[in-house]
Amino acid sequence: MSNLDRHPAARELGGLETASAGPALDLLPGREVILGESTRVRRLLPTLGRRMIGAWAFVDHYGPDDIADGSGMQVAPHPHTGLQTVSWLLEGAVHHRDSLGSDVQFGPGQLALMTAGHGIAHSEQSPVAHPRYLHGAQLWVALPDAHRETAPAFEHHATLPGWTSDGVAATVLMGSFGGAASPGTAYSPLVGVDLDMTAGAGIEVPLDPDFEYGLLASSGTASVEGAPLERGAMLYLGTGRSSLRLRATEATRLLLLGGEPFEERLVMWWNFVGRSGEEIADYAEQWNAESSRFGAVIGYDGARLEAPPLPPVPLKPRGRER
Repeated sequence: MSNLDRHPAARELGGLETASAGPALDLLPGREVILGESTRVRRLLPTLGRRMIGAWAFVDHYGPDDIADGSGMQVAPHPHTGLQTVSWLLEGAVHHRDSLGSDVQFGPGQLALMTAGHGIAHSEQSPVAHPRYLHGAQLWVALPDAHRETAPAFEHHATLPGWTSDGVAATVLMGSFGGAASPGTAYSPLVGVDLDMTAGAGIEVPLDPDFEYGLLASSGTASVEGAPLERGAMLYLGTGRSSLRLRATEATRLLLLGGEPFEERLVMWWNFVGRSGEEIADYAEQWNAESSRFGAVIGYDGARLEAPPLPPVPLKPRGRER
């Protein structure tokens, strides 16, 4: 999924000095963004005061939207560099096409993982015949320097590992959690887990104290270490936790994201992650010039997105917080 803002701000990410030195319970303010023709998303990361959680650099939550009488998600071909996209659906279906020739439709509980690396282009659309509701999250993972120029790839995993316990069903999207390991390729120590909780269910989940974590309420409401978490909101949990106490006040879906604090300093602008403003400008120029770096999305009927104008100030890498 793309950042379709025609006046995108540059985000300066990374660096260890601003990672929490211990546990936190900070509510991250999201903002509403229009994606494509009609999809509204809540952008929770990056946000004011918090740019990354481990290598997770971007979190959009959308729906549930009733798209029975509409076209649903319609995102034209656009480029990415230096990151992975992690697509996670709770309801609906998405048709993914990319410049590698991938042509895949995926649904709830399936992992669609795209590694942009050196450069890739893709499109995302609701199928013509689609379910009534669309609900999910789009996540980006920043690639460390040693892997940011890796060859692009796309993975579709129709089944994922997990476990159940006392009204809680865990599905591991990325990394390892509670003895289950995702088949998705990861390039840094991280974890992504969907927790499906019945009303009144409570659990204490194990965490890695070296990781920092965030928790998104995709649906329902929950108590997190005694603090309330409402639907569509996200809590930054900091580091230093070996466990986390959760209780669902109603049927609830939570998305737990974590990873080692990301040391490298990055620049993220539009759909690119790089290490300098000069790199970002070069990516944008190459995309608009239809460079072979990104290729063409095979099978998409329509025009692709153009990169917006670069901001008038230099783009410089900085830390993880403003």
